[in-house]
This record gives sequence, C-alpha cells and structure tokens, in this order.
Amino acid sequence: MKPGKKGLARIFDATAYSMKGIAAGWKHEAAFRQELILSLVLLPFSFLLAANPLQWLLLVFPLLVLLAVEMLNSAIENVVDRFGDEYHELSGRAKDMGSAAVFFCLVLTGTSWLAIAWHNFS
Repeated sequence: MKPGKKGLARIFDATAYSMKGIAAGWKHEAAFRQELILSLVLLPFSFLLAANPLQWLLLVFPLLVLLAVEMLNSAIENVVDRFGDEYHELSGRAKDMGSAAVFFCLVLTGTSWLAIAWHNFS
C-alpha cells in the first residue's frame, strides 16, 4: 500500500481538490451559483452594516455556512443520482433532507442580517 502525502504536499493537494469542487459547483449547480453571487453581493454590505467585528462575523459566518451546506446538498444529490434516476423513497428523503439543511441556512442568514440591521438602525 502506497503511503499518502504528508505536510505541505497534502495541503496543496487538498486545496486543489477544494478548488476543483468549487469549480464543479459553479459549473453544474444553479443554486450554488445563486448563493455564491448573493454572498459576494452581501459581503461589501457587511462592512457597512456591522458596528463591530463580532457583528461582522455574525453577518459573514452564515454566508459561508450556507455555501458549505449547499455543496454538501449538491454532493448528496449527485451521489443519489449516480445510482439511478428511478424513484426510491430513501433517495427522495435524502434529497429532501439536504434541501431542508440549505433552507435552515437561508433562515439563519436572513435572521442574522435582519437582527443586526434592526439592532443598529432602531
């Protein structure tokens, strides 16, 4: 058995795989594109809206979590679709649960942004 890479070589490879995953998400997943664009649009506003570094983190962190969960949801969908396109209750359940996870992240993001805006402008 060949030993795996270690140290910086492993970090460089892992980074390359991550970039490949982001590129695949951009190319093949409309929801990921929409959420990435939303995040990039909101990022500059986070600097204007946040009154302190903690508020800034509370604005930006949910955006990053949303992108991560969308990637996981897309991964689940791809794995399920890999096994066939015929309907199976467990496949549908897995896809619905992944979608629900993205929904919760959207609620978290919206709530965080509204709460900080409410706090700073009321």
